[in-house]
Amino acid sequence: MAKITAGIIGGAGYTGGELIRLLINHPGVELSFVHSKSSAGKPLYSVHADLIGDTELLFTDSLETKVDCLFLCTGHGEARKFLEAHPPAAGTKIIDLSNDFRLKEQSKLGNWNFVYGLPELNREAIRKANAIANPGCFATAIQLGLLPLAKAGLLDEIYTTGITGSTGAGQGLSATSHFSWRANNIQAYKTLTHQHLGEIGESLLQLQPDSDIDLSFVPWRGDFTRGIFISSTIHMELPYEELQALFEVFYSDHPFTVVSTGPIYLKQIVNTNKAIVQLEKVGSKLVIHSAIDNLLKGASGQAIQNMNLLFGLDECMGLRLKGVGF
Repeated sequence: MAKITAGIIGGAGYTGGELIRLLINHPGVELSFVHSKSSAGKPLYSVHADLIGDTELLFTDSLETKVDCLFLCTGHGEARKFLEAHPPAAGTKIIDLSNDFRLKEQSKLGNWNFVYGLPELNREAIRKANAIANPGCFATAIQLGLLPLAKAGLLDEIYTTGITGSTGAGQGLSATSHFSWRANNIQAYKTLTHQHLGEIGESLLQLQPDSDIDLSFVPWRGDFTRGIFISSTIHMELPYEELQALFEVFYSDHPFTVVSTGPIYLKQIVNTNKAIVQLEKVGSKLVIHSAIDNLLKGASGQAIQNMNLLFGLDECMGLRLKGVGF
């Protein structure tokens, strides 16, 4: 079988780097080009130093190569501008990792209709799509803890907290991404106003329509590099055993989301495309913990998962990654 040809726009950042690592090791893909205005003409390993010895591909500022799948790793607000200025060739499928096309009112551009790319929610629609809006990292982790409850019509008021690593802020330096600020430090930010709330709300209403779901979310910056850990609390009278079975059935045919019966922790998911979910029931309160790697299941790994579905490949191809363990 001929390999899928792929190109990356914006390959110098964290998500671009993760995509490169995954694609050059994917048995069904040939990485044709990696576009970067700032690094054109330089080897990929000049920016992503761990790639030395793995590839001799150079960054390019040319857009002449036609590919089967185009990944957009541009900044938020830049993907739509790029596609309008440089329309891909007919037949090219697009996977956008920014937030430009995630909401339904923003999901169309020319002949491309962007499907929200959370496989645990929209797997069959993804298979038939010509463009994918890859979900946000916090949005992915929160939704995977709530989707089974939404399908059962059990959501009402939700109180969620989540902590993320420094790579979630992107590769560009800022006052809160320097080591001297992050080390031995945490901070709440974008309290109740995080940009991922819109896409989470649309997904929950997709499974539990005509409901007044109220999600309050407080995100935290953590003093580690990668990973997201979420805890969502809701009122729930159903017994733990029934809820555990509900989650296990919902995710039974989704290979990357695992429902744990014991306590979960961040290192279980770092460097993997897994999402691990755990339930805790105390009286009439249910707490759903969920954890993902923000750069993989929260970004580039999920993008590859979506590519596999788009092109009829095994959903897990190229994503059986070794976790760090310790």
